[in-house]
Amino acid sequence: MLLEQALLTDVSGKPIQQHHKNFSTEWDEISDWSDRVYMPYRVCPVGQAIKPCASMHSSSIGELTLTRFAYGVAVSIDDFSPDAGNALLLTTVRGNARHWAQRSVTEDTAVGESFIADCSRVDYRIDLDPDHLQLNLTIPHAVLERMAQQWFGFVPDDRFWRHKCVLGGVGSSWLSLLEYTVRCVAEAPGHMAEGRMGAHLEHNLCVHLLQEWASRAGRAGLDLSSPMNRIAPRFVRAAEEFMSANAANLPTLAEVAGAVGTSVRSLSGAFSRFRGMTPGAFLREQRLQGAHRDLLATDPQSGTTVAVIASRWGYLNLGEFAGIYRRRFGELPSHTLHRRLR
Repeated sequence: MLLEQALLTDVSGKPIQQHHKNFSTEWDEISDWSDRVYMPYRVCPVGQAIKPCASMHSSSIGELTLTRFAYGVAVSIDDFSPDAGNALLLTTVRGNARHWAQRSVTEDTAVGESFIADCSRVDYRIDLDPDHLQLNLTIPHAVLERMAQQWFGFVPDDRFWRHKCVLGGVGSSWLSLLEYTVRCVAEAPGHMAEGRMGAHLEHNLCVHLLQEWASRAGRAGLDLSSPMNRIAPRFVRAAEEFMSANAANLPTLAEVAGAVGTSVRSLSGAFSRFRGMTPGAFLREQRLQGAHRDLLATDPQSGTTVAVIASRWGYLNLGEFAGIYRRRFGELPSHTLHRRLR
């Protein structure tokens, strides 16, 4: 497999120059290197062999870091630092890697398969057997956001970035792109960190990754075409906070727009694009949720009636309120109020 020899020699067979030790049997040396090329994390040897024999090679590709890495012993790795702001794309070249996709769900990557985890947004754990060899990409989250804006026209919210999954595999276009990347590094190892070649590879890797990632997320039920899965402008989130806090006062659209420093037109357009609804629809939902919470929290023997609670949230027509409430929550408000007695 081409990736097995990645980052070792250039096309003429000469060793690619590394600015760090290539091999180490000292945990502190290995940790110092891995902290720099990945991020700080916790690693624990597994089994009787606890002395590492690590192989460490790296190459910068624009703002990305490509690494060929093996500890030489079985290890379990977790507690990746979110403060580093990096995502990890880990490709199995040899041995077995077990990735914890969820707390009790694992995914094993076969040779040629990759696993993506944005450690700036989600917890991650990986278990590696003694024969493991990984070809990894460290990608700053900020770079992924920038590429997503350019490619998708928007930045997905954290529901996307928290999705961990397997991608690629033997015969896949993703694996072919990794092999192409390795060849480019071998042909021009000194020109990857800066310049057009590095920028070209960085762009291709990030865009292809985002496409593959979005496809896997879509299969898991996360539709990136939905406005709800995009990061909204700050003023939209501020408007949501304002309406949530003041829903009972029935603020007008002009008052909401004024409170967040934008125009009615801009606010309405942004809500339509990023929330798939109007500001008025959002406000109506907050009023209904407020009434629902009050009905659940009220002691029915206290004397507080449905009419009192409805009026508190701006509903003057009790029959109209009951109909809207029933369509939203599947029961009459009076049933919610008296639930404590049942």
